[in-house]
Amino acid sequence: MNARGYRNTRTALFDGIEEGGVRASAYSSHEIDEHENERAIDGLQDRVSILKRLSGDINEEVETHNRMLDRMGNDMDASRGFLSGTVDKFKTVFETKSSRRMGTLIASFVALFMLVYYLTR
Repeated sequence: MNARGYRNTRTALFDGIEEGGVRASAYSSHEIDEHENERAIDGLQDRVSILKRLSGDINEEVETHNRMLDRMGNDMDASRGFLSGTVDKFKTVFETKSSRRMGTLIASFVALFMLVYYLTR
């Protein structure tokens, strides 16, 4: 919701409400008739329905973001597992002092780099 829409909704929601409650008309409280009371009640009901819709929208948005965060957490856990397996394999390769394995590893990296370079070009 943009800032103007928020202000308009907020103004419509709290228009006529002061710290002490609903603004009294120029008449004293004894002179307010039933018609004005009904009108004030209708205005409050409208504001309550607006608040209900806004809270429902907020709830829906929060649930959507929670689902998205859960999916991201699961994806991060899967990536972490994949990376730890790859790091373990690299440790195994680097711990062995075999020059043949090291040469194969370096050649594989160079070939992979060249392949990616030519495919993205």
